Amino acid sequence: MQAPTLEEIRNIAEQYRFQLSQEEEEVFYRFIRNSLDSYKALDLMEEPKLIPANRNRDSGRRPSSIENPYNAWAWRCSIEGSTGGKLAGKKLGIKDTVSLAGIPLSNGSKLLENYIPDVDATIVKRILDSGGKILGKTVCEDLCFSGGSHTSYPLPVSNPHNKEYQAGGSSSGSAVVVSIGEVEMAIGGDQGGSIRIPSSWCGIFGLKPTWGLVPYTGVFPIELTLDHVGPMAANVQDLAILLEVIAGRDGLDPRQAETPTTLPSYATELQKGIRGFKIGIVKEGFGWPNLSDPEVDRLVLDAAHLYENEGASVEEISIPFHRDAVYVWAAIINEGSLSMMIRGRGMGHNWKGYYDSNLLGFYGDSQKSNANSYPPTVKAVILLSHFLDTRFNGKYYSKAQNLRRPLTEAYNTALNEYDLLIMPTTPQKPTKLKQNSLQEYVDNALNNLNNTSPFNVSGLPAINIPCGFSGGLPIGMMAVGRRFEESVVLRAAYSFEKMNRRK
Repeated sequence: MQAPTLEEIRNIAEQYRFQLSQEEEEVFYRFIRNSLDSYKALDLMEEPKLIPANRNRDSGRRPSSIENPYNAWAWRCSIEGSTGGKLAGKKLGIKDTVSLAGIPLSNGSKLLENYIPDVDATIVKRILDSGGKILGKTVCEDLCFSGGSHTSYPLPVSNPHNKEYQAGGSSSGSAVVVSIGEVEMAIGGDQGGSIRIPSSWCGIFGLKPTWGLVPYTGVFPIELTLDHVGPMAANVQDLAILLEVIAGRDGLDPRQAETPTTLPSYATELQKGIRGFKIGIVKEGFGWPNLSDPEVDRLVLDAAHLYENEGASVEEISIPFHRDAVYVWAAIINEGSLSMMIRGRGMGHNWKGYYDSNLLGFYGDSQKSNANSYPPTVKAVILLSHFLDTRFNGKYYSKAQNLRRPLTEAYNTALNEYDLLIMPTTPQKPTKLKQNSLQEYVDNALNNLNNTSPFNVSGLPAINIPCGFSGGLPIGMMAVGRRFEESVVLRAAYSFEKMNRRK
């Protein structure tokens, strides 16, 4: 470790807008040189690997275009879990934000090209310990900053129902490999809808759990208070089983401070049905100006009323704050991602979590040498958020975080009377994959999350339920439940799935 020169110290002072006298320069220079001795000692200490990995594993390969027709796989491998367990015989895809030791992690971005983690995320360890077989890493959108599937590097992900359309993002590859039957289950991440949107547009089930239910340890973050990771599957039984495996505290993720120590068997709970449930159709989730497709609204309304056949009551309710919730989310994710994902190099500071120092070093160096590889969505957010942060000193981020409480209370008030809230997962059908301009590229990355993003702010569990097709493309209905009541939203999805089977 080399000490900075006096000139470097002067430059740093200038960045922070203070001037140093000659005496200050001399005293601070000695202070820095002496302080660096402790860092030299730190360099000699062995860092504990808190997430030990099974070293006997296939290192895999990049798939060919022939075996990857939808561009959904980032990397193929075959990593066997334990013999026996809840996931025995099940094949899984893992979103390429999740650390899988010995397998590249790119987070959909050129910035992380050739990075290979040496640890397993907590959820990976739990999957393998439960007998799951991991077939590879699935493509995600560039730094996961898109609800479309047109932003991933090096190629966009196509919708399995029509290649001319988007698969949804940012967990685009996970949704596709489940939809086409190459795996039964997959892991997705969700900061604004990134599990639910691709699940909706690909016609599968996808659950954003309650914030903190599933440990985020070993997963590339965007914003600590919005980060969620959860299961995606072709049927609800598999979704529930995967949630059972990955949920629960790991002692490493501060997001889990309020996670219950004892959790139910979600798969067993499915059999209870929904008779007697009160379901509220949130009218503000429909008819979004310039966004909502009337066919989507109609299909979701019709689907919601089918629950009456299962013994539930269904009625329209109003939650006015829902229409403004996307603005609260935007203020949090914009400045929050600048702090965590950009300035904090994907780890940030001031929280008692697991820090992946190898990832910090690789990503930090890449930011300095390859910053132009940020996707347009992230470049736009960096410029906006730097302006807001320097001009207004965090005023709007803090206001949005304070508005989280009344927003959450608005949903909780409705959920005190109703067991579930229903609305379209996205206001529109899948959009075309081809983008004709940069403006269209940016717009189509962020215009489909009006209904999903509020529940990243509130942290309530929300699930996509495939409920029909329009023009050959899937439509999704979203069910939202009370905090840590995943069993309720899963029961709703299971009841709807059974109704469709009986048709």
